[in-house]
Amino acid sequence: QGRLGLNCDPAESSYESMSTEDLLEAAAVATPERVFQLEAALRRGVEVDELSARTGIDRWFLDEIELVSIERRSLDSLAGTGAAGLARLARSDWRRLKRLGFSDGQVAWRLGAPEPEVRAARRAAGVRPTFKTVDTCGAEFAAETPYYYSTYEDEDEVRPASAPRVVILGSGPNRIGQGIEFDYCCVHASMALRQAGFETVMVNYNPETVSTDYDTSDRLYFEPVTEEDVLAVIEAEQAAGAGGVAGVIVGLGGQTPLKLAGRIDPSLVMGTSAASIDLAEDRERWAELCTRLGIPQPPGATVRSLEEAAAAAGRLGYPVLVRPSYVLGGRAMEIVYDDEGLAEAMAALAASGSLGREGGLSAERPVLIDHFLEDAVEVDVDAVRDSSGEVLIGGILEHVEEAGIHSGDSACVIPAPTLAAATLATLEAHTRAIAEALDVRGLCNVQYAVKDGEVVVIEANPRASRTVPFVAKATGVPLAKVAARVMAGATLAELRAEGLIAVPVGGSELPPPAPGGADLADLADLAQVSVKEAVLPFDRFPDVDALLGPEMRSTGEVMGIGATFGLAFATSQIAAGNRLPSEGTVFVSLADRDKAAGLEAARAFAALGFAIAATSGTAAHLAAHGVEVATVVAKIGEAATGPELVSAVELIAGGKVQLVINTPRGRGPRADGAHIRRAAAANGVPILTTLAAARAAAAGIADWARHGLSVRTLQEYHEALAGRMARQVGSR
Repeated sequence: QGRLGLNCDPAESSYESMSTEDLLEAAAVATPERVFQLEAALRRGVEVDELSARTGIDRWFLDEIELVSIERRSLDSLAGTGAAGLARLARSDWRRLKRLGFSDGQVAWRLGAPEPEVRAARRAAGVRPTFKTVDTCGAEFAAETPYYYSTYEDEDEVRPASAPRVVILGSGPNRIGQGIEFDYCCVHASMALRQAGFETVMVNYNPETVSTDYDTSDRLYFEPVTEEDVLAVIEAEQAAGAGGVAGVIVGLGGQTPLKLAGRIDPSLVMGTSAASIDLAEDRERWAELCTRLGIPQPPGATVRSLEEAAAAAGRLGYPVLVRPSYVLGGRAMEIVYDDEGLAEAMAALAASGSLGREGGLSAERPVLIDHFLEDAVEVDVDAVRDSSGEVLIGGILEHVEEAGIHSGDSACVIPAPTLAAATLATLEAHTRAIAEALDVRGLCNVQYAVKDGEVVVIEANPRASRTVPFVAKATGVPLAKVAARVMAGATLAELRAEGLIAVPVGGSELPPPAPGGADLADLADLAQVSVKEAVLPFDRFPDVDALLGPEMRSTGEVMGIGATFGLAFATSQIAAGNRLPSEGTVFVSLADRDKAAGLEAARAFAALGFAIAATSGTAAHLAAHGVEVATVVAKIGEAATGPELVSAVELIAGGKVQLVINTPRGRGPRADGAHIRRAAAANGVPILTTLAAARAAAAGIADWARHGLSVRTLQEYHEALAGRMARQVGSR
């Protein structure tokens, strides 16, 4: 949430304007803000018993929060006193504050002093965290596993080390935008570095992750991934002897550890430097870098007011992508198509408290506006660069959904089924140039948009991406392990000699997919196609609109493999709980701008024997171009003038539709589309909100009917791919 602790940071001001009654009503609803609201109410004098009655929360928890609220008053008395206030804090004061969980950042905010000065004053008072070993059940026998947590006592239990250590910063809490994919990278890094002779130290605090299993690493610190806690772990490990800390890896756990790159001793950061990471995230400097490299990018601007935004949109041309800077998972992004939509998006950003300390509209956190490329194909490229300058292209992933759908929500394919050889070569060349310019050491992910053969770069992230596990499974190259070894100083050539990289697959070397109509009698000799599909939570939240856009919604992902793109896509849909029908009725409702392109998908489903149902406008367009529409569906408000028409919701709820294709009409309220998508989610009917996904579904149904599905192990696929690659390399 970007908070420093319990209501002792800048974000607490959001409750100051609320009345006590409003605060109690808000605290009665379970949200991520609830614990902060409870403390604010207690600080106003609301009794624990009343708060328990209003919220249903056991008073034991409220008593604990009240203890913190009472202690906070000692800091209030020092508010704004800076260095003088720090000098007044005795060792006993520090121990009391730290034992109650007050962070250095909270103390710094209340006193108006820089956090590094606060930390130095605390350490000078002799108050430092000690690390204890997690005990066995009931302490029945000695704890043998070096599994530590911090507390403020007098004795440390960190064991002496026997080899240099690499500290791996984990991903922290799993949430939309940052999930298990980064935990995968951290775990594989620990495996690879242990095999290379290092002791590995994992810092993470989410019990749902594999990285917090006690045997994943040599040492585990169950600690928050914050500046204060990470620095304390590093200090403890430096004192453990046997060569100390060889390095700290920040680039495998997603955005949470990446933000700490500049707070750690630069000599300890393994992989890409903090300066290069900042260069890639700074909009203006990144644009200058692309210009210098001669790599096209969407025209854009940085704005701080509606007036500046309107001027930029007028210059760039609609549609434009509006987004706050420095956010995770595409939060609060909007695609707007006119002045009215722009005003609404900017107003929402200016008023939003949902972005916490990371968002809002200000000089420090401006808004980015880019011209949005409609009908472009989005592409991800994952690569690894070593200290010698060699770049390994791990994978070129073509998105199924067009640009504008967040990469975490879009299905993507390896190898790219529609990109020309020249386009693949351009993507590789741009990626190598960017990795070289950023002096990447380890993983780098670059996102592109391709339209009419032109390749435009969207952004680069010199860190692990959420696609790394998928790329590794699709190609057989353990990309996270390779990256970890590269961060620790190995070259790609050395890793090839060790056998960690068997063949240079992933880029244009990867054999192209078999065409949909190919004879698949000899599956073992064909390169497989791998599809990553997002798992979306709309069956759990039926009132949430299933529309996909630039803000990430997915809560997981699955993988489908087949000899053709259609088979792989169909398999991925089964795994995602979105099984495609083999017969029945397809309901089609298209935005005006999608009607021409939607003909291809409608014809494909009609050719497969599906009946077509459509809204009146879409039906008229399809019929005018020779596609028979079996059922014309009424839009909202049309029933009075056309009583013979049935509504889309009634058709779906009655079990007469097996698949829904509904594309949005811009962003913002869309009554018909929202009702259609909600009805589909409520009745378990698969729904596709992009034409690209509709075309992929038709291909999947066709190939499934022609070839059927078969089950093979991932190892069998990798062996077949390695054999194909060996023959291909030998023929050269």
